[in-house]
Amino acid sequence: MSEAMPVTRGVDHGTAKLMPDVDRERAWLLTVDGAPQSYVDLDEPAHLEFEYTRRLGYVLDTVAADGRPLDVVHLGGGALTLPRYLAATRPGSRQDVVEADRGLLELVTEHLPLPEGSGVVLHAADARAWLEAAPDDSTDVLIADVFGGSRVPAHLTSLGYAREAERVLRPDGVYLANLADAAPFAFLRSQLAAFAALFDHLALIAEPGVLRGRRFGNAVLVASHRPLDTAAVARRTAADVFPARIEHGPALREFIGAARPVADAEAVPSPEPPDGAFGIG
Repeated sequence: MSEAMPVTRGVDHGTAKLMPDVDRERAWLLTVDGAPQSYVDLDEPAHLEFEYTRRLGYVLDTVAADGRPLDVVHLGGGALTLPRYLAATRPGSRQDVVEADRGLLELVTEHLPLPEGSGVVLHAADARAWLEAAPDDSTDVLIADVFGGSRVPAHLTSLGYAREAERVLRPDGVYLANLADAAPFAFLRSQLAAFAALFDHLALIAEPGVLRGRRFGNAVLVASHRPLDTAAVARRTAADVFPARIEHGPALREFIGAARPVADAEAVPSPEPPDGAFGIG
């Protein structure tokens, strides 16, 4: 049983807390203002605790041959769960992590340090501003997991942002985003519409109950110019402890319906989650 003590610190955008998991020797949960942000097991960096991170992991496992290093940009840092995962599963990968909260980065690197030679470079910067300054065709994978509190900031929800993401990705690159919404899915549909306007292939991964409008929840958006291995991802998500479904092709186009992308001037943050949607016991 872990004897580590919780750590609480005021960071740039709220109060962060690192709580040890009593069931795993060197595992930690990061919350910001009480909302769960990340889970990290320092001894098993390939362990993904949160359902949505496992779904992102399933896609990352299929975007290239097993173990092949990738160039990856992470918008949103948290406790660096996915950078640690990729450093363990794809050694030699070059990874840039862009996190607006410098205080949070300092807390995480102080208490949950990255392993030597991880290939991870940290940037304390706004995600959109960093992306706009990045070179064309410069990364294999772009992962967006940016939440201000429990909402995706408005400047990361527009067609202009999606264009920047498409520009920075290489022609065979893959975009992934962690989003959250509930029926009638106005936000989620607008996000899908923006990326459908720019990418040839699109997929959405979420629990059936979320897709049926029964509750608020996470949904992983995947976009690329090359066909996605949706069959492999579908097998993995269906076999998960919390099964999810992957929608693509005509079914996803039907889900998007008449939704349209939003311009920067009209962009709004993702919806406020209902009380307890992402709470912890």
